[in-house]
Amino acid sequence: MLGVPSPLLIAGSAVVAITLTLAAFALTEGRAEKKRGHAKPQATAPWAAAARQRLVGVSGLHYEGTIRSNDRPVHLKLTVLDGGAASGSLTAGAEHADVVAAGGDTYLKAAASFWKNFGGETEHAADYAGRWTKAPANLPGVDVKAVFAPDSIAKRLVSARSKPSTETVGGVRAYRVKTPRADYLVGVDAPNALLKVQAAGGDEPVFSVSDVTDATKVFGEVRGRVAALGGAADPALRFRPGKLSFLNCDQNVDSCTVSVPATLVRPGSPPDGARAALLVTILADGRTLGTCAGSGAVPANGSLVLRCSVTSPGWRSWMRSALDDPGAHPYEARARVLGEAVSASRVPQLLAQLDRKRPKSRP
Repeated sequence: MLGVPSPLLIAGSAVVAITLTLAAFALTEGRAEKKRGHAKPQATAPWAAAARQRLVGVSGLHYEGTIRSNDRPVHLKLTVLDGGAASGSLTAGAEHADVVAAGGDTYLKAAASFWKNFGGETEHAADYAGRWTKAPANLPGVDVKAVFAPDSIAKRLVSARSKPSTETVGGVRAYRVKTPRADYLVGVDAPNALLKVQAAGGDEPVFSVSDVTDATKVFGEVRGRVAALGGAADPALRFRPGKLSFLNCDQNVDSCTVSVPATLVRPGSPPDGARAALLVTILADGRTLGTCAGSGAVPANGSLVLRCSVTSPGWRSWMRSALDDPGAHPYEARARVLGEAVSASRVPQLLAQLDRKRPKSRP
């Protein structure tokens, strides 16, 4: 073989991690509100019209409040732009998570310790560490677009009653406007500012509100985070991987392809747009030679085959050395199969949707 007197054995072994995970914290979006008949529209109260006009004039609102995850307090800071795109953070003691909302969904990015302590991922926290991950929609949370977006709130004030209940917020008299999603506390007197928002459901967290002074800066942060969403994980999808196999790896200096079949095990049938992602690491001699990722849409039967190819300098260098050194040269691959929330091809669509709501630069 290759002119060497001794046999050359380059053998691959496989380790496939079965990922059965479901995060226990969420900021969710996208549920449609039920229509409540066809009541005859009523004239908007003067104070509500003024509050609505004020909301139309702002390009973003900043919120702060405390929510609970696993019965523990988590402080949320969130800046929401027209259309529902948002950026912010979650803080719980020393734990921290970045937050971004776009395209009707919310995503978190945090260390493994956050997922372990606050995300319910005691066994597989590393699967979501340092990667954008969709907040599961089947758990209690806050619908960012419907509850917090300035344009969404303005629409809700159109049908506000002329004399809603009043209360005091920080020494300021306020009307309480009740909606199915949240209660909005609006100042009685001019300029009829939005003072607080109390989200419906769960422990009904209360959020303070302030206007965004520089929406262009916030937009830049949101856009940067959205641009990085390609390959974001979806913990609501769980897969059972099959036997890993190597394709065209032996004595191939250029690349090594790994193939893994996978079957959706939860939910029972694939939701619209369901995707699976394969994450592979190839190792030899106790070191990582390279990584690769592949993904695909989940068909109606829930089963698919995922593949990706490692083409790294580490693989090429190791293979060349192995070919020059007669003897056994084992290598192995470790693979994970996760749900994928955002494909790389969808990111340009999300950015285009975001750009349509780009705020105007300040003079």
